[in-house]
Amino acid sequence: MNIEGKRSGEGFCAHKAILVNALSRALAERVVLMDFTIGRKGFLTYIKSLGGSNVIKVVPSSNGNASGLRVADKRLKVVCGTNISYLEDMAWVGDKTPLTLCDVRVSPSNTVKPNLGALELSEALSRVVPFTTTEDSKPVLQCVLFRVKDGKLTLVSADGYRLAVVKLDFDGDEGQVLINRDELRGIISALRRAYRVRVGFEKSGESLDGMSLVLDTELIRYKWRGADGNFPEYEKLIPANFNTSVSFDTNEAIKAVSSLKVLSDSKNYPIDLTIVNGKLTMSSPDEKGQAEIPADTQGEGRIRLDGSYLADALRACGGMVELKLVDSKSPMLFTSPDYELVVMPMFAGEAQQPKGEPVKAEASQPTEPTETTEPEAETTEGEQSEVEEAEKVGAVAEAEAIANAKAEKPKHKAKRKAKEPVAVA
Repeated sequence: MNIEGKRSGEGFCAHKAILVNALSRALAERVVLMDFTIGRKGFLTYIKSLGGSNVIKVVPSSNGNASGLRVADKRLKVVCGTNISYLEDMAWVGDKTPLTLCDVRVSPSNTVKPNLGALELSEALSRVVPFTTTEDSKPVLQCVLFRVKDGKLTLVSADGYRLAVVKLDFDGDEGQVLINRDELRGIISALRRAYRVRVGFEKSGESLDGMSLVLDTELIRYKWRGADGNFPEYEKLIPANFNTSVSFDTNEAIKAVSSLKVLSDSKNYPIDLTIVNGKLTMSSPDEKGQAEIPADTQGEGRIRLDGSYLADALRACGGMVELKLVDSKSPMLFTSPDYELVVMPMFAGEAQQPKGEPVKAEASQPTEPTETTEPEAETTEGEQSEVEEAEKVGAVAEAEAIANAKAEKPKHKAKRKAKEPVAVA
């Protein structure tokens, strides 16, 4: 952290608001002041509680007076108006406080030549970080790829079912690095309060391949060492040719998804999308509800996807979004300015049929990115055994009733969670 202020012996004087701003934007849990280490959150709370002056003076003190008692130990003296306190080393640091450190440096000013907008970068990160995986067995997919090439900064993430890509205009040296999502969560909100930001890469240690990501703001310098591993060739996973496209307002679509979610019996709720005649229809497979959204359409198509995935995609895109489809079994592509999101469908060939058309008997099979799923026309083993047993006792009519009742039950309920991952692992 670089605090704008003045030196005062071995300590410094600074405006309280500047110190509070810097402490609240730091990501480390321990702060180093001179030779003292104190807990960032505790120190921040204490500074906010001080009144009487807008200026804070922080200096080391080996002999002070606290409530009439002589202080022999070396402590950190904090003065704000009439408030004086003496902080011990490791104050507000507990056994469970993460071992992450940041230094406080004081200088008249910190000049940063920006090469990217702070809000622009914060928004870009918020559109890729949610699409990283939580599986420890896939450490590379727990990271966001930062790549600079041909005047563009590209941020990429994937979780096996979704692939998010953001491209921003950028003025800087080329390079790439993988940064774990947990390292980036705090920076999203911190960047919203920064005035200037500069992004760059630095070599890490003695390794020629090791890289670190560096973000400089007017108050704080953030630096993360890159993770090991190679990110998949994501360009090959983005569909290029489509048969159907639809443009619509995400705000209206989010409301429709929320209404269908309330009607669902479980957290995993599939939604059928039907594109036809200048409108997008969202419906639940069990015909409990549907919503129509005005849209610009090209071609016709139907596809099913997980409702939570659809909601995440709509929130990430925002505003007007274009959805492009190949067929009901292939990945779909959501696009908005400088943003692409690939999502796998939930089932193949089982989107809800329009009223008046016969429903084909198809099995609920997970979608494969490169293989076609064939419909299953045979009766299940449970149905066959029941029919045979009924025939043995001569109850042919009863057997037919059982078979018809089984056929009428929706087959997708038992396999709602089946989703095929995008081949990025």
